[in-house]
Amino acid sequence: MCDPMDFITLFVTVVPWIELRGAIPIAVAKSETELIPLIMIINMFLFFPVYFVLEFFYDKFFSKIKFIRKKLESIRKRGKPYVDKYGLLGLAVFIGIPLPGSGVYSGTILAWLLGIKWKKGFVTVIIGVIIATVIVSIISFGVVKGISILR
Repeated sequence: MCDPMDFITLFVTVVPWIELRGAIPIAVAKSETELIPLIMIINMFLFFPVYFVLEFFYDKFFSKIKFIRKKLESIRKRGKPYVDKYGLLGLAVFIGIPLPGSGVYSGTILAWLLGIKWKKGFVTVIIGVIIATVIVSIISFGVVKGISILR
């Protein structure tokens, strides 16, 4: 893992709202599938800076910025029905299903907004990231295989 391009692939996984949904297809397309476990782990641990930055700085700084308040309310509106209906499993599905606006950042923000304690939130993020990794990997391998068949 000395190739500088590996760092670009890994960097993509920390980009909000792209996350592993962008990094895994890049890794698969570049035949660097050994990066997938690292991509998954990095994605899981994004939970901590997002959750605790909100925990410590929302009231003092972020709550005063209209754009941030509106974005957080949008996340709450989209994700709360999943949690209301299915509990923490609903949050894991919200994180795991690769749709625009879902993922680790949104799921962690939703956990924080709903007052889910960090330990339960982190476990839920782990489950959601595993779901997302499996789905995105299967799709990515399928697309690469399909392209190779067409060549």
